[in-house]
Amino acid sequence: MGLVALWLLAGVLAVRQAAAVLRLPPDERLTDLETWIGDQGVLHVSGSLYDGDSFTGTPFSGLVLKPLTRAAEQSLGVAWTFGTLLLVVVLGLVVARSLPGPVSRRTSLIAAPLAISLLVLSLPVRNTFTLGQTSIIPVLLVVLTVLPSTSGRQAGVLIGVAAALQPALLLFAVVLWLIGRRRAAALAGATFAVCTALAWAAMPRDSWTYWGHHIGGFGLGAPADSLANQSLHGLLLRIGLEGPVELALLTVLAVAVAVIGLRRAVRYARDGQLLLAAAITGSVALAVSPTSWQHQQLWILLAVVGRVGRRGSDRLVWPVLVVLAMSLNRTALLPDIEILGHIGYNAPLLAALAAACLVPFLSRTSPRWDDPEPTPVAEPARSRFAWVPLLRVLKRPLSRPNLMLELMLIRVGYFAYSWIRGHAPDERSVAEGHGDQVLTLEGRLHIDIEHWFNAIVADTGWLKDFMNWYYSTFHFLIPLSLLGWLYLRRPATYRWARTPLAFATLLALVGFWLYPLAPPRLMGLGYVDTAHGPQDLNNPDFGALTKLSNQYAAMPSLHVGWSLWCGVVIAIVAPYVWAKVLGILYPLLTTAVIVGTANHYVLDAIGGAVIVTAGFALQYVFLGVGRRPHEEAPPLSATMGATVARARGLVPGLVRQRGGQHDDAEAVEKDRSGGGESPEKGAGARVERDDQRV
Repeated sequence: MGLVALWLLAGVLAVRQAAAVLRLPPDERLTDLETWIGDQGVLHVSGSLYDGDSFTGTPFSGLVLKPLTRAAEQSLGVAWTFGTLLLVVVLGLVVARSLPGPVSRRTSLIAAPLAISLLVLSLPVRNTFTLGQTSIIPVLLVVLTVLPSTSGRQAGVLIGVAAALQPALLLFAVVLWLIGRRRAAALAGATFAVCTALAWAAMPRDSWTYWGHHIGGFGLGAPADSLANQSLHGLLLRIGLEGPVELALLTVLAVAVAVIGLRRAVRYARDGQLLLAAAITGSVALAVSPTSWQHQQLWILLAVVGRVGRRGSDRLVWPVLVVLAMSLNRTALLPDIEILGHIGYNAPLLAALAAACLVPFLSRTSPRWDDPEPTPVAEPARSRFAWVPLLRVLKRPLSRPNLMLELMLIRVGYFAYSWIRGHAPDERSVAEGHGDQVLTLEGRLHIDIEHWFNAIVADTGWLKDFMNWYYSTFHFLIPLSLLGWLYLRRPATYRWARTPLAFATLLALVGFWLYPLAPPRLMGLGYVDTAHGPQDLNNPDFGALTKLSNQYAAMPSLHVGWSLWCGVVIAIVAPYVWAKVLGILYPLLTTAVIVGTANHYVLDAIGGAVIVTAGFALQYVFLGVGRRPHEEAPPLSATMGATVARARGLVPGLVRQRGGQHDDAEAVEKDRSGGGESPEKGAGARVERDDQRV
């Protein structure tokens, strides 16, 4: 069933991508095909291909792709779109067949649909679909060479043709030479030379423009300093370098990346990881090329096949990082902060450099290749219901999760939350109608205290200032601080606590979407927005505030939901009564703040409590985890005591003590009475005793 679901997912994603292109008006889809079929395109141009500023391919690509572009011209891009889709499917199948062995049966079954899904979701393939590019063809030609059935002669021809389409791919011939396949490398170079010579014979003027004037395409197309150019050259231009200084530094960096990257590619090729070697070589080609546009960056995604990390919990970090970098835009990857923004802008280049030069991929001869250090897990917890948990196959990890993976998932999860919240229905009449419904229901329940309490807060200066500060500060500060403390001090409890929080947030998004609700401050009924001042309800935008987020996402209140989650967790894990009391008071105070500042109704607070309760209930139903796991973090003083004991050479005594085979009472009594021991042994016993007391 899982395999069928994966294939269905791959099919849905592929069809959706093709449909997204074909739904566009003819003048907005496959815009790069104008390079081929437009009035000045390859099919119709009478002068040079490079008279304009749009064509950036080699003369050979302009020569051989005319038949394909004629089909695209006649069918308005339909054949081109489905042809590209077919290439993606074939590439996914080839990648699945090229995984370094030994491969388990489960991996071999899911590899193909998973590869196709990741390819379709990646930005390079989506960009290729939308623009009508041909960059998948060179990648497919090279990846075909890593199949076991491909001979050396065939590999040389395929790489030579791919290099004729993208000259930087001649680096693959260098790798062939370095691993000892010199005949195939020479054939690749000869094939490249023959294809380029054919283009010279057919289009001498264009060939001179490309190879002579532009030195292999240098300077063609969009400005090289644009963010779309993810190469070292583009990066240096973006940071302000230019002229001889930039060219000299580019030369040094390109040579260093090429030497390091190709040596790594050769090492992994000799290790039998041919697909990983191809991904590393392709990443080197992207970094050292004058221009590396988005549709050419597919090599980075192929680097997910490399295995990284000694522990099983670390194995997903590199694949997830690459998939996120190649599937999401900058704003989804990192917060909109100036320092982090530069990392996000250059994420593909940084991923390519990491794959080429930095990431320590495991060798197949490593003992951790198939046997990583296991993650301690707990069996599904028993419950009073026979059908709980529903997901019995899942075992609950007890160790601390990988921090990098957690941060990436939290960031992407928050971006998805913000996007869905911002795109929930926000029609004013519907939201105000739901507000009238809430006020009517509260009136019948005699809990409509919002107007009265908001007036008190608005007329009390210190109370208004405190609540405004509280509302804008604690909503993120307390949950993030609590999650951080749990991660550091209670790792198993961290895993137990984060799951219901995620469930509650998902349920809140459903509420935002299904029931858009205008908060009291936007109802025009005399409520005072204490934090943002009066809003102009006659303005469709309601002022600058509503441009930041969807103001009709009020039901349920996540301020109350998240604070209640914090209160429950603090009340459970806090060691002191006063801390437990503060945990219980926190959601109550938050409820008072959201009502007093006219941001929510009382029923919104009840809704927040309902989704948190449902979050814990869903965790119990699916995973059977009703109570937090029992764990005690070692006090810092105990750790220091153990360190002192080791420093004094008392490790054997500590080992006996931990094993329950050391009678401390007898040792203490013997030490006090002399016991015939030497002064050194008596001191050692005292240190052991002090350590145990700590």
